[in-house]
Amino acid sequence: MSSAPAPHGKVKHNHIAILDLSAIGLSGLCLAHCLLLPAAFAALPLMGQATDNHLVHQILVLIAAPVSLWALSRSGGWKKPLVVGLALIGFGFLIAGAYIHALEAHETLLTITGALIIASAHFLNWRRPSGIATKAL
Repeated sequence: MSSAPAPHGKVKHNHIAILDLSAIGLSGLCLAHCLLLPAAFAALPLMGQATDNHLVHQILVLIAAPVSLWALSRSGGWKKPLVVGLALIGFGFLIAGAYIHALEAHETLLTITGALIIASAHFLNWRRPSGIATKAL
């Protein structure tokens, strides 16, 4: 028995869900870098310098931002004020931690906070696809 192809809308929703889940995964990568790598590298003094490298956070922002923005634009998430607000606040924290040298002492806290906020925005976007009582969001 062959099954009928999925309706176009369902395929589009699955594609959008993959984008949001990818963005959440990148935020998770950011969190793993900030929380797990320092503990792992503490056992390896020579490798410990990699966790303090400012360039790592800058590269992660440059990877995460386009994926997140693309996921939100493709899913219609940019039409949901709460999702957009969370994403902008999250990116503000990430950018501040990665690029504002005066805040370098707080880089890890800013990065973790930004990654969690962005992951929250994508989670809301993923859980509330357009058309399902999302007028208030």
